[in-house]
Amino acid sequence: MTTTNLAVLVPLLPFLAAAAGLLVGRTAPGFVRPLAVLPTLAAFALAITVAVDQGGGRPVDAHTQLTPTGSVPIELALHIDGFAALVAVLVAFVATCVQIYSTGYLRDDPRYPSYAALVSLFTSAMLLVVYSGDLIVLLVGWEVMGICSYFLVGHYWETPEARAASIKAFLVTKLGDVPFLIGLFALATDAGSFRITTILGTVANGGLHHPALVGLLLLCGVAGKSAQFPLHTWLPDAMAGPTPVSALIHAATMVAAGVYFVARLLPVFEASAAVMVVLAVMGAVTMVGSALAALAQDDIKRVLACSTIGQLGYMTGALAVGDRGAAVFHLLSHGAFKALLFLAAGVVIHAAGTNSLAVMSRASGLRERVPDAYWTMTVALLALAAIPPFSGFFSKESVLGAAEHTATGHTAHAPGSAGWIVLVAGLVTAVLTAAYATRLWLLAFRGRGTEVPDHGRQPLSMTVVLWVLTVPSVAFGGLAYRSLPGWFDGRDLTPTLTTSILGTGLALAGGLVTYGAWQRTRALAARAPIGAVAAHPEGDAGLVEAEAIATHEPAFGDVAYAPDPADPARLLLGPLRRHAAEGFHLDAVYDVLFVRPVLAAASLVQFLDREVVDTYVRGAAAAPRLLGAAVRRAQTGNVQTYVSALLAGTVVLAVAVLLVATGA
Repeated sequence: MTTTNLAVLVPLLPFLAAAAGLLVGRTAPGFVRPLAVLPTLAAFALAITVAVDQGGGRPVDAHTQLTPTGSVPIELALHIDGFAALVAVLVAFVATCVQIYSTGYLRDDPRYPSYAALVSLFTSAMLLVVYSGDLIVLLVGWEVMGICSYFLVGHYWETPEARAASIKAFLVTKLGDVPFLIGLFALATDAGSFRITTILGTVANGGLHHPALVGLLLLCGVAGKSAQFPLHTWLPDAMAGPTPVSALIHAATMVAAGVYFVARLLPVFEASAAVMVVLAVMGAVTMVGSALAALAQDDIKRVLACSTIGQLGYMTGALAVGDRGAAVFHLLSHGAFKALLFLAAGVVIHAAGTNSLAVMSRASGLRERVPDAYWTMTVALLALAAIPPFSGFFSKESVLGAAEHTATGHTAHAPGSAGWIVLVAGLVTAVLTAAYATRLWLLAFRGRGTEVPDHGRQPLSMTVVLWVLTVPSVAFGGLAYRSLPGWFDGRDLTPTLTTSILGTGLALAGGLVTYGAWQRTRALAARAPIGAVAAHPEGDAGLVEAEAIATHEPAFGDVAYAPDPADPARLLLGPLRRHAAEGFHLDAVYDVLFVRPVLAAASLVQFLDREVVDTYVRGAAAAPRLLGAAVRRAQTGNVQTYVSALLAGTVVLAVAVLLVATGA
């Protein structure tokens, strides 16, 4: 088979698996797991084959017109360059790991068949985005991912948190998709085609008439899909879904789509210096703000969610300085260790019966209960903190190095101001990333108190996946930074000396300061009496998931919970901690700016419909009713009344005729 035919099968196989899973999930449950795992695994093998055939050389292009659409045709097109080939491998690899892991994690879930089918559809949609050479076909995959995220985030629909999170994720991303769609049509109008290669050719020839406007419109959709400021607020709440879904969304689908889109169409954004500065500011605010929020979170999954937002900010920053190779390098590296972090967190939640780091810090023995999750999560956190020689070090340093080159004027792809913005924000975020990674590790695995209850060993399918993902988390960066430039634009990805020393030194400093703060708060907490509280004062959404997948037993039922435990964030953030934990109240701002006006407008429309429109409708019905009542009163059945009325009418008629005759 040709490379084109193989490439068509890569998104097609998961799609067929999703359709088959939805059809036979209830009638033939024995086929559900094979349908979930085998087609995705086959797509992974085919994606590797396509990548090997493409080899980072000439892009693979194929197209056929779907239907005549006038002056701007829509085509079913493939455009597979080095970026697309490697990102497709990542998507299929992580999706395969998630499907295998889910066979154990959700083994007792009655809705597993629909869950597995939706994960396959999610995977197919992302692969369509990656391989598509036409923006309208790309948009189909883009929107299918949105509806899949709605259903998967709301998987535990019995809980109000899951229902609210799924609606929020859908609406916030749609808020960005509306201007995104307008930008796509404006871009295609200038280029005369939705084909990506044609659009890039038009940009190269200066044929884009309004690059700033088009770039800003497209950035709205990217901010929503990739959870960048100011449309990032949906992602932490999306943790109400099952943990494997979080791994898929955060590592290889959905949020990666926006970064990949900008990387593929980067010349469109580079056509306007203003757009590049806006992109840099967006990435910088996202990086720093999400890292501060991660440092203040209690829910282990929300910590990782805020972490994802910050790492996507690094990728956005790399794009803002015109280096899509560094952005996609970090996308690939981050995909491996972030999938590992979430799946290991799922094991921890399974064992602990809670998402709360505060509760975990009041118990001991968790690392002995789940040694596989402990060691693999330690590796992933080191990669996240960019400690050499783990993969995150090489990919993050490629971003910082690209920012340094732009800031010092060694590249003309972006303004120097964008380089300085990304570089300073990236270094500040390096400190904060190491701090919240260290805090998570200490609170989750170095707690003291009551022994963790034994919920039994994890299924082998979960444990094996963790160790498989550990390999790229350790080795990918060191092996890839020399070979990836040939797959990308040829720009060097080797870490530079200055940013390597600064970044690593700041990361180590952040980790050591956090450890010292933890020791201090732990000593203070040991002296303070602990009041007996049966549950987390703010509720424990994670317990619902843990019960759904594990034992239906409350975790640490006899363990007292201190509302303010030995948390180093108390010392590190001080009074800022409460605001950071609330996401700097951005949801409250949106509530004032958008939610309340929309609700007020809805109330006004309801009032007008009820009091104005319905009044006319009721009036139109009342008039005939009143006329009928008047006529009915005249129909008395009394002959004398009828004769009297006849005589009176005759007299009136005679008088009228007389008057007319006299006037004539």
